[in-house]
Amino acid sequence: MESLDELIKLFGAFDENIRAVCECFDVKVVMQDGQSQLMGEDRDVERALAVLNKLRSFIYSGEAVDIGRVNYLCGCAKDGRLDEVDELLNDVVAITNKGKPIKSKTVGQKKYVDLLKKKTITFGIGPAGTGKTYLAVAIAVNAYKEKQVEKIILTRPAVEAGEKLGFLPGDLQEKVNPYLRPLYDALQEMLGLDSFSKMMERGTIEIAPLAYMRGRTLSNAYVILDEAQNTTKEQIKMFLTRLGENSKMVITGDLTQIDLPAGHTSGLKHAVKILKDINDIGIIRLSEKDVVRHPLVQQIVKAYENNEEK
Repeated sequence: MESLDELIKLFGAFDENIRAVCECFDVKVVMQDGQSQLMGEDRDVERALAVLNKLRSFIYSGEAVDIGRVNYLCGCAKDGRLDEVDELLNDVVAITNKGKPIKSKTVGQKKYVDLLKKKTITFGIGPAGTGKTYLAVAIAVNAYKEKQVEKIILTRPAVEAGEKLGFLPGDLQEKVNPYLRPLYDALQEMLGLDSFSKMMERGTIEIAPLAYMRGRTLSNAYVILDEAQNTTKEQIKMFLTRLGENSKMVITGDLTQIDLPAGHTSGLKHAVKILKDINDIGIIRLSEKDVVRHPLVQQIVKAYENNEEK
């Protein structure tokens, strides 16, 4: 028997969790002998109860249960994959500066994190909101804290400026800041503003547009290339061949959001095609099921994917 606090967490604010489960499986909550019971077809009730039991497990382990997680578990139940979520319960990826544990929120994210830990080069491909960059930054900060690497390098193509930043006002950092803001935000959450600023001043963290990687060898570093769908074949080859001793690389991107001029093939799409059989390179494709932002984002991503298929 749950306590009142546990029931409130299970049902959600304004009962949104239990409503979502009922709508997903076409069941109803009825009061019988002073207790809540689910009514509906046996198979639907069985799956709804299975989701509620998984939600209880998350609540007992101190996890937050929001509508996004409820929808994810409902989707897993429909696909017959509900038992897979057990591995998410105690899987701490990193701890933020404020002591908040960062965990994989989907099975896809867990597989991505496992690849980041095992492979020298990892490609994380998927739509916005799947945690590609955020989790990569978390693993990079962990690697630095554990002295596995000496610096963290983050880069992305400034394709909106055509890699020609000279006409923009300010020094280099001011020119590229708008393109690198998501990377700054993730690093500051992991490290805290003071540590982040000091590491930037020492050059322990380096954030720069992709064009500035040319001609370098990146050794003893954790290197993340973000928004890689906007690289050309030549650019991503140049980047990958910068890999030096005792370094790791992560390449993230969303192949549905390519901003390259017409006639240019995405370097990310080309790279995963020709590198897929190399043993120490990991490739994972996340989907709308791994989106951990507002539930509506899942529906938007799915609609665009369906349109692309047509």
